[in-house]
Amino acid sequence: MATNTETRVSSSAATGGADAPAEGSHPETSAAQANGSQAHGDAPEPRATSNRSTTPGSEGFKEYIGSGWAPRDDALPAAREQAPYAATRRQKLSSMYPGKRLIVPAGSLKQRSNDTDYPFRAHAAFAWLTGWGSDSEPGSVLVLEPTGDGHEATLYFRERAGRDSDEFYANPEIGEFWIGPRPSLAQVAADLALATRGIAEVDDVVAAADADTLIVREADAALTREVDERRQGAAPDDQLARDLSELRLVKDDYEIGQLRLAVEATARGFDDIIASMANITQHERGERVVEGVFNARARADGNAVGYDTIAASGPHACILHWTRNDGPVVPGDLILIDAGVEAESYYTADITRMLPVGGRFTETQFLVYEAVREAADAAFAIVKPGIRFRDVHATAMEVIAKRTAEWGLLPVTAEQALEADNQHHRRYMVHGTSHHLGLDVHDCAQARREMYLDGVVEAGMVFTIEPGLYFQPDDLTVPEKFRGIGVRIEDDVLVTADGAERLSGDIPRTAEDVEAWMARLA
Repeated sequence: MATNTETRVSSSAATGGADAPAEGSHPETSAAQANGSQAHGDAPEPRATSNRSTTPGSEGFKEYIGSGWAPRDDALPAAREQAPYAATRRQKLSSMYPGKRLIVPAGSLKQRSNDTDYPFRAHAAFAWLTGWGSDSEPGSVLVLEPTGDGHEATLYFRERAGRDSDEFYANPEIGEFWIGPRPSLAQVAADLALATRGIAEVDDVVAAADADTLIVREADAALTREVDERRQGAAPDDQLARDLSELRLVKDDYEIGQLRLAVEATARGFDDIIASMANITQHERGERVVEGVFNARARADGNAVGYDTIAASGPHACILHWTRNDGPVVPGDLILIDAGVEAESYYTADITRMLPVGGRFTETQFLVYEAVREAADAAFAIVKPGIRFRDVHATAMEVIAKRTAEWGLLPVTAEQALEADNQHHRRYMVHGTSHHLGLDVHDCAQARREMYLDGVVEAGMVFTIEPGLYFQPDDLTVPEKFRGIGVRIEDDVLVTADGAERLSGDIPRTAEDVEAWMARLA
């Protein structure tokens, strides 16, 4: 269960480790840029920091720094593995929107503080349609221009500046002195097997926007405002967002392969946590140490974490989206770790495991844990093409109702609790059992209910199964021995032609296997 607060579109660049931009730059235009009034073809001005800049602005300096460089390596790469898959996806979208101009922005840099930004992450629809992942260029825009027999796809982005330009050395947001080498139009065109143009030319696309122009609205607010002004109102953009979500419900072979890689890296991250448990328990904020250990693996083996890691020890496990992670990890408690590595392609795992901090489950912890595992196993057992997605949740809830009734926690029978007008057992599990997984941790979220919750399961779908039981420390409806215990078990599941595969099945799941896992690595 990933937290819902993950940043969709964030950014890269300045880290505050050096003076930013050169004297002679134009910080007074930064306010216009922040308000979205700057033309796309203009180089973005760095934030107003000239009051502390020490970069020389003399002509002698400019001439000297712009000379004496070795030739660039302009070799064209072979098309990346996902390029043909992205082309097929664009063709599917094109067939749904004949005669419509489609604009899919990557998104822009998002300010974290003053002149620092969040790590950039392109919008999922943009990544899906282009094949660009963690190397996406901020501010890029994919345009599908209608033609007589479909669409012509063009990727607009800001090409690298020449070394004779002050952008090269003086702009900490896009200058290569600051953020490293950037690609040329030709290199990206070869890499993605996609036509490219400079970002300045996207202004012509915006100028031509009309009632037949649609845009992915949430990706770039400033660009969306410009398009709205041109077409004098919003077109059915929500339908475009919906269709892009629904097209991603069934994964292609490339996507499934990337999800496998993400799960494998996540398994290594869990191993790292167990191996570090002695250090974790000695720190007063051991949950932070758990988070740091896993994040190190995510950065080493992938792009980042797919969402904020939940490291919830003891009663914190009863807080569904506990991401503060500032508590101790105490032997005798359980720690709930909900974490996923995001691959360079942006595909993410989402896995939860419960670890008994001292290496062994207590009798009560074991009882609750095995009830949750029973619910997860029952839900997994019914997964195959043709069932309704909501049946996965319903099956898990039958077990949760049965066990909580057996323990005397419900004022009614399990059968009565399961009635739509009752649902007493949901006091102890208020969240859903499954969500789709892919480029977004909660993937395909804008799909219609009839395609998602009430949809028919198909081969190639990937989703989580994550039942839980949460007994709050102050819940007087449960015996004292249960209070403060929270358990969730989450696996990533691929629907196959005749059933399902647990992509995360190699990560220990039974109580006995978890104890053996901890003994082996600790």
